[in-house]
Amino acid sequence: MNILIIGNGGREYSLALALKKDSRVSDIYFSPKSDGASLILGAKSFAYTTFEELLKNIKQHNIDYVIIGPELPCVLGLSDFLRKEGIKVFGIDKENARLEGDKSYMKDFVSKAGVLTAKYFKTTNYEDGANFIESNFKDSDVIVLKASGLCAGKGVLILDSKSEAKDKLKDMLSGALFGEAGKCVVIEEFLKGYELSVFALSDGESFITLPPCQDHKRLLDNDLGPNTGGMGAYSPLPSFLCDEALMQKIESKILKPTFDALKKEGKPYVGVIFAGIMVVNSEPYLLEYNVRFGDPECEILLPSFKTSLLDVLLGVESKSLPKIEFTGDYQVCVVCASKSYPYKTDSKTPMKIDEFDKSLGHIVYASTFVEDGKLYAGSGRVCLAIGSASTLERARLNAYTIASKIEYDGKHIRTDIASQGVAKKSKTT
Repeated sequence: MNILIIGNGGREYSLALALKKDSRVSDIYFSPKSDGASLILGAKSFAYTTFEELLKNIKQHNIDYVIIGPELPCVLGLSDFLRKEGIKVFGIDKENARLEGDKSYMKDFVSKAGVLTAKYFKTTNYEDGANFIESNFKDSDVIVLKASGLCAGKGVLILDSKSEAKDKLKDMLSGALFGEAGKCVVIEEFLKGYELSVFALSDGESFITLPPCQDHKRLLDNDLGPNTGGMGAYSPLPSFLCDEALMQKIESKILKPTFDALKKEGKPYVGVIFAGIMVVNSEPYLLEYNVRFGDPECEILLPSFKTSLLDVLLGVESKSLPKIEFTGDYQVCVVCASKSYPYKTDSKTPMKIDEFDKSLGHIVYASTFVEDGKLYAGSGRVCLAIGSASTLERARLNAYTIASKIEYDGKHIRTDIASQGVAKKSKTT
């Protein structure tokens, strides 16, 4: 079987790494090209600019199955186009992709479905938004502003005063911040708790959840600095962060009402969904939905699969979800970013990987390039160090050991990935 992966980041590299273990998989193609996957995994590639050109390449290279990694192609309707052409594809349809592509739509939809979520107000008008802020928040309140459109995970502002919130609201609605994506803004109350990432696979009739993860969105240690696409993650979580009772609440109060409401409207959800959860006093609230595997969560979930990833993905499409078995090991991911991330674009810089014990884990290549046989770090999230072990403490140590072997000018990492799980666990043992 020849497989095409749309996207070339760390998530897509991890998908290829997992699929390469399956003897049924012949060649893996990327579009756009992933230099890291080409170098390490022997992946092939081709480019496209239109859906029609992509279809031509799919037929030319005898592609049997297409897996869409990022959200934008789904929002633009790529999966719908391919299915109409008789191509097997894993990727959510355009209508359901609105759950991520339009946050104002998502908030309205889940509120109508009875899903627990933060109180909110959506607006395209500055005066209306400013009046809502002035009349619904105290001066000491933290206020959340979200760009309704796609911003690659960076369209959320958490602000400490009403005046700052109104200033940023004006910048967003004018297009100065986030461009067109910010011209509709969702204003939310700030929920104080801790975050989880929960993934579910749905075949339109039933769904299964994957082990919960915890992501680290902020750029700096102690959750300071701006939001990023994610600076690290770990899974599974200790029971004091997410036990069976909490998972049952997430399934019954958030996921099931969403899937039921979508099915009732004649648009059953077939694919993976990523629920960003805030836990407040043991109750889960939905922060957002994403319609694809998370990045960096995908990088820590897939190494734990004992069940073939190919069987899982095909089972979603064929409405025969398999029972997924997991290794039980902990996975910790540390993102290595470029010097100026996420503020501006960095130039390529030479990169070196020192030898490390492969039993500790592995490296996932993202914004990494190969020129004249030499490795270069690009801009943004360059690569990810994945540590694996039977305990969270050891997996975390392994991840940081691998990260220390990655060398390039301006490398930035957080030093506190998984520290919440490790620290609290230490206090309870």
